[in-house]
Amino acid sequence: MKADFTSLPFRPADILLPKDCDYDKWSVVACDQYTSQPEYWERVEQRVGRSPSALRLILPESSLDGPQVEMDITDINATMAAYLREGRFKTLPGAMVYVERTLFSGKVRRGLVGMADLTAYDYEPGSDVLIRATEGVVHTRIPPRVAVRKNAPIELPHAMLLCDDPGRTVVEPLAAETASMELLYDFDLMEQGGHVKGWRLNETQLERVASALAALADPAAFNAKYGTENQPVMLFAVGDGNHSLATAKECYERQKRFMPPEKWDSLPARFALCELVNLHDGSLEFEPIHRVVFHTDPQALLDALVRAYPGARRGAASEGDGMTLGWLCAGAGGAVTLPASAARLPVAALQSFLDDYLMDHEGRVDYIHGEEVAREFAARPGNIAFLLPPMDKEALFPTVIHDGVLPRKTFSMGEAHDKRFYLEARKIR
Repeated sequence: MKADFTSLPFRPADILLPKDCDYDKWSVVACDQYTSQPEYWERVEQRVGRSPSALRLILPESSLDGPQVEMDITDINATMAAYLREGRFKTLPGAMVYVERTLFSGKVRRGLVGMADLTAYDYEPGSDVLIRATEGVVHTRIPPRVAVRKNAPIELPHAMLLCDDPGRTVVEPLAAETASMELLYDFDLMEQGGHVKGWRLNETQLERVASALAALADPAAFNAKYGTENQPVMLFAVGDGNHSLATAKECYERQKRFMPPEKWDSLPARFALCELVNLHDGSLEFEPIHRVVFHTDPQALLDALVRAYPGARRGAASEGDGMTLGWLCAGAGGAVTLPASAARLPVAALQSFLDDYLMDHEGRVDYIHGEEVAREFAARPGNIAFLLPPMDKEALFPTVIHDGVLPRKTFSMGEAHDKRFYLEARKIR
């Protein structure tokens, strides 16, 4: 019996894997990491050298505003075409890959690589589809990413989907069955990325995954789990790569405009390669994403923040009730306490203020993974860092189901070096 994924928004794909190359040079971290640390990407460039690498097939977001971005995109598309023409990939038809990623900490994150159906995904707030964005998508960030993807013949994914599977029925059973799978790769990742192994699922395992996902998607079971009534099922939440998946959706919608409706379902762009991870995976930790404002007047910014929320005050973090935002700048530090009515989450109040403030004042905000890096930036004159608290991962699905998307860059699944590294690929044209 063949596994039936037809009613599910996640299914096997014709996966491309590089061949005849050093995987430790091929595989590089997600392009949206280290955006304010160009020295990281310089080290990666030196390590890769002239070797075939995913580095030649992506555009680090730190380069999106570069003076040669159009030429960079042209080079990327040309290299993709060359790699295909030269036979640098082998194809795994109708495949899913079970992945074990040993993080730098020693913990193991387990996942499943397949493709998401973009007709079941929507990044707009209030959507009730099977795959939902967890954070607000910044619409102005979509066009430059579309420019990278729209003419690309292949995709390399860094998006990670989350399923709320406390019974561990989908991914975890595969850990005990690797002896019956085909081992595809087993190597160390660069720059404290840890180690990664991948195996191809056999037909019996694909059937079991399909059955387990169908059980999670059962409307009655879903409403019983979350204490709702007649609510549309939310099967997956986008954990990492919200803007990446939104870009894929936009490119699919653009292709549809030039095709008759009867061909829409068969477009390769209808799908996007992703890794599925269980929210309850023991290695999965939600880290806060801190804000650093560069090239600003820190004291003026703090004064404006207090004025923006009546009842807010500066002082020690332990003073009074309300939401506390810790801040650091060169030679100073403290906290701003905002009234509880300012927003549901501290990050929401801060982000709303920064969006408004930076429209009329000098400065640039960046989203920093890791407190140590944020502190380093804060020590430089003209910068200020806001250190945010972590979010409870158990609250993710109930919050999105009941309240909608979170503010953008609310949480990160691990440190920057724990993010997904590019390896698998798929044709999208």
